[in-house]
Amino acid sequence: MDIKTKREQEKEIVSFMIALYCKKKHGHKTLCPECTALEAYARQRSDACPFMENKTFCSNCRVHCYKKDMRQKIREVMQFSGPRMMFYHPAMAVHHIIESKKEKKRMEVYK
Repeated sequence: MDIKTKREQEKEIVSFMIALYCKKKHGHKTLCPECTALEAYARQRSDACPFMENKTFCSNCRVHCYKKDMRQKIREVMQFSGPRMMFYHPAMAVHHIIESKKEKKRMEVYK
C-alpha cells in the first residue's frame, strides 16, 4: 500500500484544486500557462516548507511563504475550488474538513 506523506498529499490537493479552477474559470481541459505557473510555484513552496510534516494544510499555516501576488492567486483558487470539492472529490474534501478542524482545535490550545 502506498502511504503518501503530508507533503505529497498537500501537493495533490492543491494540484487538483488548481485543475478544477482552470477547467471551470478558464475553460481549459489541461492547465493554461497561468495555472501551470501557479501549480509549479505552489509545489515548489510545498517542497521548501520546513513545517509541512507538522501542520495539516498550507491553508491553516500561520507562516505565509507565498509572494503577495501568488498568495492572492492561490486564495482565489481555494475560494472557488474548495466548495466544489464535495462534488468532484468528496473523500478528499471530507478529509480536508476533518483535518482542518483538528488543526484549529490544536491551535486553540496554544493561544
